[in-house]
Amino acid sequence: MKFFNALKGNIVLKITSLNAVVISIRLIISVFVQRLLALMVGEAGIASVGQVRNLLAMLVSTSTLGTFSGVVKYVSEFKDNTQERRKLFSTVGLFILVGSLISSLILFFTAEWLSDYLFNSTNYDYVPIILAFIVPFIAIGRVFNGVVNGLSDYKKYAVIELVSYVLSAAALVVALLNYDLQGVLIAIAIAPAIHLAVLVIIFGKVLFKYVEISSLSLRPFYANKLLAFTLMSFVSSFLVNYVELHIRTVLTNQINVNEAGYWTAMTFISKNYMVFATGLFTLYVLPKFASIKTQSAFLAEVLKIYKTILPLFGLGMVLVFLFKDVIIQIIYPDFLGMRPLFKWQLLGDFVRLAALVLSHQFLAKRLVKSYVATEIISLILFYVFTYVFIEYYGTEGVVMAHFVRYIFYFAVVAFLIWMNFKAKKGD
Repeated sequence: MKFFNALKGNIVLKITSLNAVVISIRLIISVFVQRLLALMVGEAGIASVGQVRNLLAMLVSTSTLGTFSGVVKYVSEFKDNTQERRKLFSTVGLFILVGSLISSLILFFTAEWLSDYLFNSTNYDYVPIILAFIVPFIAIGRVFNGVVNGLSDYKKYAVIELVSYVLSAAALVVALLNYDLQGVLIAIAIAPAIHLAVLVIIFGKVLFKYVEISSLSLRPFYANKLLAFTLMSFVSSFLVNYVELHIRTVLTNQINVNEAGYWTAMTFISKNYMVFATGLFTLYVLPKFASIKTQSAFLAEVLKIYKTILPLFGLGMVLVFLFKDVIIQIIYPDFLGMRPLFKWQLLGDFVRLAALVLSHQFLAKRLVKSYVATEIISLILFYVFTYVFIEYYGTEGVVMAHFVRYIFYFAVVAFLIWMNFKAKKGD
């Protein structure tokens, strides 16, 4: 009886379980959409879709100047302090104004060059131009998401994610059936506007209660704090997606676009099961770590999280590996070239999950130097190992590099956290 009561009161399990329901529904829809894409636009089309998604992820960082984690942290800390929240959002508002303006101008005036770089063709210059007008929606939506996460309202978060995903997927299917690949790229570009609309409709009353902006002004305290998150976001989001985007270009140029499509398909499957953990990190891990002060409490919390999620994710990844042929035939018919990629991708993702739990301590405690150092080391290792392994193993070398990189990353993150607690004891 105690065991079941403990499970019932386990907030980590509650969030993970609710996420599992939402992600399972998303996964079913995603399987249908990806299969349709694979059949209608092929490997080259899948690679193009990957390029746009990476560009969108980069814009999420640049449009807000990386303030998301800062919003989560300070909304969590100042839930009941209206004065501090006003100071926070007056500064955040200025950040997103600057970030959105710069991002939009760059997209608009370099549209032709970006089209050539992303798609090896200038025929898709309309994609950056559309994104230039969508950027403000990306920025506002990201900040509002930060508020939802900071309040740890995981039930509303789940509903928002599900509804916005269903609507975005519907728009993508309609665009694909009517306008082929061009329609798909446009549908992906306007998805952030759909997400923002859903956020406001479902969570609007709470958002307007907590997000109070009397004027846009740079509050030195929050500006300095948020700039640290800007730097961290630039490394973790912008550079990560740029490296992915560049590796896809390398695969296209050094091997062929079909191989780039196989790797994109593999990363898409990976992101679909890894997203089970995303809500847990932002809704639970980050706010929880922010409130923990001692090494013993931190270790106890990490062990609690590990015991809850690692067995679940481990079992899920084993099932994905065992049924990889079925998965390929269901989602990506005839994409048999991606079959050898599963083993290394899954191993790398399991180690990555364990490492990401630890690395959220850097975000929670604003350990900027440690966070930036570990992320840059991880990216350099991925970039270098990819170039080395691709020569010998082809596309499989990219996922091998992914696995090796996260073994090093986990070790470095654990060491730096231990050193940080040790330094605190010394003080």
